[in-house]
Amino acid sequence: MSQVGESTARALLRRLAVEQSESRVPSLTAAVVRDGEVAWFGGRGRAGEGEPTLDTQYRLGSITKSMVATVVMRLRDQGLVDLLDPIGKHVEGTPFEQVTIAQLLSHTAGLTAEPPTEWWERTPGLPTDELLARLGPENSRHRPGRRFHYSNLGYGLLGELVARHRGMPWLEAVRREVLEPLGMNDTTARPRAPHASGYAVHPFADVLLAEPEHDAVSMAPAGQLWSTPGDLARWAIFLTGSGDGVLSKATLAEMREPATVADGDAWSAGYGLGLQLLRDRGRRLSGHTGSMPGFLATVWADPAEKVGVLFMANTTSGVRGTLLTDLLAILDEHEPRLPEPWEPVAADPDLLAMTGLWHWGPTPYVLRLLPERGLSLTPLRGVGRASHFVSQQDGTWLGLDGYYAGEVLRAGDGFLDLNTFIFTREPYDPAAPIPGGPGEWSA
Repeated sequence: MSQVGESTARALLRRLAVEQSESRVPSLTAAVVRDGEVAWFGGRGRAGEGEPTLDTQYRLGSITKSMVATVVMRLRDQGLVDLLDPIGKHVEGTPFEQVTIAQLLSHTAGLTAEPPTEWWERTPGLPTDELLARLGPENSRHRPGRRFHYSNLGYGLLGELVARHRGMPWLEAVRREVLEPLGMNDTTARPRAPHASGYAVHPFADVLLAEPEHDAVSMAPAGQLWSTPGDLARWAIFLTGSGDGVLSKATLAEMREPATVADGDAWSAGYGLGLQLLRDRGRRLSGHTGSMPGFLATVWADPAEKVGVLFMANTTSGVRGTLLTDLLAILDEHEPRLPEPWEPVAADPDLLAMTGLWHWGPTPYVLRLLPERGLSLTPLRGVGRASHFVSQQDGTWLGLDGYYAGEVLRAGDGFLDLNTFIFTREPYDPAAPIPGGPGEWSA
């Protein structure tokens, strides 16, 4: 059973209640998912006639971007686009046709943050052809690939890429390929009842101002969608790696890989391919924040722990960025995850014989056998390059991480060949290929 205990639920609810009260949020919801289920949900304040529930809609804002990016990655996996393709190959008529799909996904294309229109979040949107006609060289702010520069405009272009390849509006493609398979049937382009109304809270008085809501049209892929805590929990479960049928685990892991650092010297926040990244108290989180007039939302997932957390609020600003990481810290404190029981596994005798001590020149390494014929190669003294390897059909192993990610490990007669680096049982074994030789160790 994934439900949290009573004392944990009380601590989580108190943190939520403190945030709603101290930050003066009209209504605030939060949820924790664990092992593919909603483990806790809380709601405070009023949304319409009563407290918000799992079925109350709020705006997602830029969380929409991650769903658009998911369809782009499906296009890549189907061979219809390459992440290194220039956007001009698929969406003609922009003055920056050479920026790549990967750069647009990771906000490293150098494009302006906002489109050359009126304040797009607060005014009715423009058709795509009119938006494209307004673009000029001045809408490129940085050399492509140079730095992280968040661009809503870039995701407007990615939405058009999806529409042209699928032969339907971007939203219909997202609905068919992401929302419906994940059971996110309460996620829509415009609000449906019951939904929270968006408000701005006066900075010096406890009064509200209703915020506008429009169809952003060509900019809608940057932040149009409305959803519920229940549906966003399904998205969080997907991000933890539990949502099969939409993306392969390998592609989802690729989206989580850091493509750029977003916070300079701090190096605690970054961006992958359509996913924001955050490091907090030893966790590596992926997800996205969202902000539109009258609404805030955020979702984070920790695939290593199969845990996710989210909040949704109907306020333009004010919710502290530490809310969700504090909820995860409460979960860690009250209900730390137990390690999986150790169990022995059957091992191929030939692979078992490969395990043990190997040397890269004078440096000792340990080779361990992992499940499903995988290998790990780690320095004995903890200093050096460590990598995990997955078995390939041709009898080799492919590096998964670290320095040797993507490199090939081959087993020779008494040595290991790791992309020309030779590992031997003895330091500089003279019987092995390079770096073996006739020399002897001496004082």
